[in-house]
Formats: sequence, structure tokens, C-alpha cells
Amino acid sequence: MDLRKEIREIPDFPKEGISFKDITPLLKDKDVFQFVVKEFVNQLKDLNVDVIVGPEARGFLVGTPVAYELGIGFVPVRKPGKLPAETIRYEYELEYGTDALEIHKDAIQPGQRVAILDDLLATGGTVLAAAKLIEELGGEVVSLNFLIELAFLKGRDTLTGYKMESLVKYE
Repeated sequence: MDLRKEIREIPDFPKEGISFKDITPLLKDKDVFQFVVKEFVNQLKDLNVDVIVGPEARGFLVGTPVAYELGIGFVPVRKPGKLPAETIRYEYELEYGTDALEIHKDAIQPGQRVAILDDLLATGGTVLAAAKLIEELGGEVVSLNFLIELAFLKGRDTLTGYKMESLVKYE
């Protein structure tokens, strides 16, 4: 299946010069969405993954159905102040300023094998922050899986040392 046909491109959104990759058409089509979930499951089924982590917010959309199909748990990674229990935080640099992500302190147990699923790999900063949180809690990041990779932004360079797979690449 050619997933590019299911991803809507919106020029100059959210600002001029950016071609936004909108996955909502893909999500609303049951056959395409099932195909995507099955592809992720096939990528992960032999890795003995204990839990899926998904960064806010579209990581929730792709991560939870995959966790369900694999029969494992799902852990959200969120922006600061969104999780109700005790958290740890990882701050990371943006082009202009900083951002941060948080995870519950008890979300990952030492030795757990974790896959991070997200909709998009751009520069890699968000996923690297999620990986660092998992590792701080003693988890092992065994795979990074993306629906879309914007290869021209070289996010893979930020994530060296991790196993990575993408369903769609834009060069």
C-alpha cells in the first residue's frame, strides 16, 4: 500500500515554507489504519517489547493500537504539567529556546524493553528526549518506529545508536 497517497500535504502550515504532513485522512480510513498498525506490529513482534511509549500527542494515536495488538502496555510521554503523579523531566534544546517532556516515575521498570512509536521523525529532539527518560528509569530502548520520516532534516543523526524504522520517508 502506498501510504503517501493517504497522507495529506498542506503547504505553508503552520508557517510559510513548511509542508505539513497530515495523517488524519490515514487515521479515518479503517483499512489504511489497520494496515499501518499491522506494519508496526510486524516490525516489533520479534523484539520482545514489554511496553510501548508514545510522545504527546500523535504518538498516542499510533502507539496505543500497536500496544493493544501486541498485548502489552502503553506509556504516554507528555509536556510538563500534564501528568498527575510524580514525574521526571528531560529538557532539550530547540533552534530558539528549550522544551521538555515528562514521564511518570513509575512508568518504566528497570530492564523493561521499550519501543517508542511516533507519527513523525523530523529533527529527532522529541524522540531523543523520550529515549533519555526511559533510560533514566532503567528501561532499554529497543526500537524507534515512525509513520513518517522527513529524512532531509537528518533526525537519524540525532538518534545514532538506536534501531529505527519508518513506514514512509520523504527525502
